[in-house]
Amino acid sequence: LRIELLVALAGGLMPLLLYLANAWAPSGFRFALYGLVLAVGALVGLEVPLVMRILRRNVRLRELVSQVLTFDYLGALAVSLAFPLLLAPHLGLVRTGLLFGLMNALVALWALWLFRHELRRRGAHLAACLGVLAVLAVAFALAERVTTLAEDHLYADRAVITETTPYQRIVVTHHPGEGRAGYRLFLNGNLQFAERDEYRYHEALVHPAMSAFGAPRQVAVLGGGDGMAVREILKYPSVEQVTLVELDPAMTRLFTQQPALAALNGHSLSSPRVRIVNQ
Repeated sequence: LRIELLVALAGGLMPLLLYLANAWAPSGFRFALYGLVLAVGALVGLEVPLVMRILRRNVRLRELVSQVLTFDYLGALAVSLAFPLLLAPHLGLVRTGLLFGLMNALVALWALWLFRHELRRRGAHLAACLGVLAVLAVAFALAERVTTLAEDHLYADRAVITETTPYQRIVVTHHPGEGRAGYRLFLNGNLQFAERDEYRYHEALVHPAMSAFGAPRQVAVLGGGDGMAVREILKYPSVEQVTLVELDPAMTRLFTQQPALAALNGHSLSSPRVRIVNQ
């Protein structure tokens, strides 16, 4: 029971703790990562022989080993598929980890009920289960707020837009005033553009190619959901239609509907000459 609760705490809080470590103590991130992974791996490894000892009373050892390992591998397979395909894209890494922690805590609570006649100090065990559930539930409820707080510390400027999509983590920061003023777009923590000097990249990206083809009428843009490249392309009167292919619909939505972001691309994504394909 104690091991299951430790797995719930260490495994459930691991993504959140690593996120905070990366923001406030980047030099110690690797130590935190290796330490937590080692702790969770050791605790999970202890569970299998304990389960075998418990079930040995009802199942022959020869059958017991194969059954326990079979269900162990099947569970690992199910989680390894559900994590990237279903859970992480919709809940994010932090809440997905906390969800698994809550599931482990519920398993511990179930085990407490199953072995209630064999355990001593049932009240203390029940209090421990409820305490772990409460900690993980509060962390789950505050996950987005804590993540935003960490991102404010991680990035140089204040994060004004944060969104997790099935494809990436979108963060837009803003710094008012002189000097470093303007918006910056980060995808999965990597800088994509800064308002102050993005024109250098997008002008160099678009104008040499457009000049090489004379007066093109149909132009396709692969990626570039921020609309900056489309803005430069629409400066050519010969262009009748621009087809923008962007995998993440959240990108084109943000840079079409958010007034400040749409102003950066000159409202190019709302132009009747632009067709957006999200796939």
